[in-house]
Amino acid sequence: MRLRALLLAALMAGQAARAAPDPAQAALEAAQMLEQASIALTEAETARDRVRALTETIQAYEAGLAAMRDGLRRAALRESQLTAELNAREREIRQLLGVLQTIETTAPPVLMLHPAGPLGAARTGMMLSEVTPGLNTRAQALARDLDEVQTLRRLQQSAADTLTEGLEGVQNARTKLSEAIADRTDLPRRFIEDPVRTAILISSTETLDGFASGLSEISDGEILASNADVSQLKGQIPLPTQGVILHRSGETDAAGVTRPGLVLGTRPRALVLSPTAATIRYRGPLLDLGNLVILEPQPGLLFVFSGLQEVYGDPGQVIPEGTPVGLMPGQTPEIGAILSTSGDGTGTDRPETLYIEVRENNSPVDPESWFRTDKDG
Repeated sequence: MRLRALLLAALMAGQAARAAPDPAQAALEAAQMLEQASIALTEAETARDRVRALTETIQAYEAGLAAMRDGLRRAALRESQLTAELNAREREIRQLLGVLQTIETTAPPVLMLHPAGPLGAARTGMMLSEVTPGLNTRAQALARDLDEVQTLRRLQQSAADTLTEGLEGVQNARTKLSEAIADRTDLPRRFIEDPVRTAILISSTETLDGFASGLSEISDGEILASNADVSQLKGQIPLPTQGVILHRSGETDAAGVTRPGLVLGTRPRALVLSPTAATIRYRGPLLDLGNLVILEPQPGLLFVFSGLQEVYGDPGQVIPEGTPVGLMPGQTPEIGAILSTSGDGTGTDRPETLYIEVRENNSPVDPESWFRTDKDG
């Protein structure tokens, strides 16, 4: 399978970099996810099954690629560190090699001669016997460092092809996912959207507050009642995608704008999932928020995810937990950028932003009162 080499390379990168086991463990977990997803994809008989299997496949690819990025970054940093150390010790290395070469090539009778006579020769021999093991140890350490540099360079040289295959694999899976979602017709519905009423609501509102308060007006007929309840999950709901928190509720961003939601930095083309079972109340462009999805996990509670490039599903559909609702914008980085050591894992490799707002009874609340944010991905 195409991703196996990707995951193996990620594992090698983590080991070669002498780093914490996290990248290697992530690669192994991704391998297991991909194996399960492949089986599910083969056995999928309906579009709904294919959506689930392809979602798991994309998650496995993303996990494997992230693990490989992390491992290769650490490997490159380790190589730079070793190279700098070896360059700084160049004079010492030349002296060390010269001493070792002198010891190896000097004839034994000459070594026995000493101006102070036999006693001086004996003392010199004792000192030399104590120094020689230290010189050998330093020489062996030098050889190990040089060997490690060569191993790391070979790893990075072979990584480009593996990364290319992995990136092609995840892109193909995303394309198939879009097709499977378009073919999915077996989801329950609570209402049918009226496009005319929706257009009127969009044109007549100037804020998200106004739009959210008018959502009940966009249906063609009655909206079926729901007894869904996710209150027991409050504070433990996972974020809809992996990322790092850039701004929390009430914080002012670089443009001087203060919003009640939080802003999550994500990787380009990251998959955004519904964190709970929910009804899609709206999806599409709105105001200056770009493409967004509004989910209703239970009556009176709305999750708003904005900043998407692609949005999935239809208003009125009731979707299961973990269902894809969109893709983040951006371009997949070039191989050289992925292998660059400039990223430090603090968000510089997550240039896209997902805005998350939570509304209870049509009033915004701190998203962290519902979402678990103590573990950024």
